[in-house]
Parts: sequence; structure tokens; C-alpha cells
Amino acid sequence: QGVSSAASDVYKRQPHPVLGVLGGIGPMSTVYFYEMITAHTQAEKDQDHLDIVISSRATTPDRSAYVLGQSKEDPFSVMERDAEMLVEYGATVLAIPCNTAHYFYDRLQRSLPVPVLNMIQLTVRAAKAQGCTKLGILATSGTVASCSYQRMCAAEGLGWAVPCEADQAVLMQHIIYDEIKGGKPVDLPEFLRIADALKAAGCQRAVLGCTELSLIKRNCGLDDFFIDSTEVLARETILACGKTPVGFNL
Repeated sequence: QGVSSAASDVYKRQPHPVLGVLGGIGPMSTVYFYEMITAHTQAEKDQDHLDIVISSRATTPDRSAYVLGQSKEDPFSVMERDAEMLVEYGATVLAIPCNTAHYFYDRLQRSLPVPVLNMIQLTVRAAKAQGCTKLGILATSGTVASCSYQRMCAAEGLGWAVPCEADQAVLMQHIIYDEIKGGKPVDLPEFLRIADALKAAGCQRAVLGCTELSLIKRNCGLDDFFIDSTEVLARETILACGKTPVGFNL
């Protein structure tokens, strides 16, 4: 399940792929994404790994707050400027380890001369390849409100479900913002309760559709009901840069 043939042609024309990571949204997710790429690239020496340039601008305005109309600080101008700087530094392909930021994906891709991997499209396609016909969406309220995953599921012929309003509020504020972004232990039973409601609604898989939620899998371990958007993006990024991914269970 690699990148599209058109994108693959672009990568093949690059004499030496350089990955640009538009990160800092949030910072620990960027660290984890970089670690995951390094750990899962087939390599016998330093020079076998990807060349990577990383922007980690933690002061980027909150994406969910903007999408939900709670803030007038538009993150796009910051993201666009940093993406342009990555390209100027030599990046030939970009990855954004933040699902909510993909609200701006189309605008950003149009503004850049290099391809940008679409984390949401790749994750939905990975779920479909696993035989999923109905995908549960565990994500920020901004991502849910933007319908990024819902539209992609529809485009790929998948059904979908999101948590009820009360559960979404708990996931967003209590788990993602207060606990994970706050550097505190996660209330795992509460998170699993929310996920179980999606399973009861007929979902065969639930996407960890916020890169902060990927940290729950790293720290606590989760079963195969969950598909991790960070893992999918890392695997597809390695492939896009002409390397061999190893050790993924996708």
C-alpha cells in the first residue's frame, strides 16, 4: 500500500530524497515520528538512513481551536512558511505528523513545489487494505468537525463512526489536552471505554487519528482494533523516500 503512482514517479526522479517533517504540532508526536522512522528503516549503518530536516515550531497556533472557530489565529501562514523553509533547505517530500493540520492539506500542497504525503488518505487506505468496512474515528474535535476522515472514508467506500458528543469532549479535553499534551499519565480505562462504544457501533477498526493518541499505543500497548496513523505515515514515508520499512505490524 504505497504512495500513488504519480507521487512515486516524482520520488523516483529525485536523485537523493530528503524528507522534510513539518512538526511541533505537537512536539512529542514529532519526536515519536522521527524515532519511529529511524527504528523502522532497514539500515546497517548511519548512511543507510533517511536524510531528514525537521521543523518543530511548537508556537504554531492551535489547529483545533481555529477549525472550531474558537480562535482567529490561523495556523496556515506559519505552516506554509515553515514548509517553504524545509523545501529551501532541500526537502524533496514533506510529511506532517499531525492529523488536525491536514485540514490545511490542499492549500499547503498547492503552495509547494514538492509532494506532501496525505496522512489521512494513507491511513484510511491502510484500514481498507486490512478488510475494514467501518472505521471508528478517534481524533481531536477539530479533526472530527472538519470531517477530514469522514470524507476520506466516503471516498474509499468505508463507513465510519465517531464518539458521541459527551465521549468526544472527554477524549479531546481530558485525554488529549489535559493528560497527553500536559505530560500526565493517560486514563486508559476511560480511553478504552470510548473505543469500546465504537466497536459496539459496528466498527472493525478504530483509527488513532490524533498523533497524541499514538503515544497511548507506545506507552500502554493496544490491540489490533486500533490502527495508528503515525505508524502508517512513518511506513509510507520510508517507502516514499526509497527505503525499506521493517518491523511494522500493518
